[in-house]
Amino acid sequence: MPTSFVKAQVNETKVTLLEGIVVAGYVDNGGYVNLAGPAIKLTNKPWTVLVGLLPSLKFKEDKSASGTKNSLATPTLGFGLTTVYKHFAIQVPLFYNNKTTSADGKWNVGVGIGYKF
Repeated sequence: MPTSFVKAQVNETKVTLLEGIVVAGYVDNGGYVNLAGPAIKLTNKPWTVLVGLLPSLKFKEDKSASGTKNSLATPTLGFGLTTVYKHFAIQVPLFYNNKTTSADGKWNVGVGIGYKF
């Protein structure tokens, strides 16, 4: 009598509470914190390189002499390169500051370190 075997496929469910890259750094005489956003990603374990958008929160004290001042923390969108080795991240972001009455608009380069969850 022939013997037959049946193999069942078991699907394991994995729950991830937090995934992404958190980076803190320095740009334009202030600091920033961001989460790497949509990006083009190249992975060659244990390295990952991302080029993309960086939704960020910039921190900078407004030292203007006038009575009105900007907030200490401002949301902004940056663009840049993030390199990850295992869980350690290094980032080189570019942020644009708009033209004001006292300064021309310009791109500012920053540098940051972070962690990949």
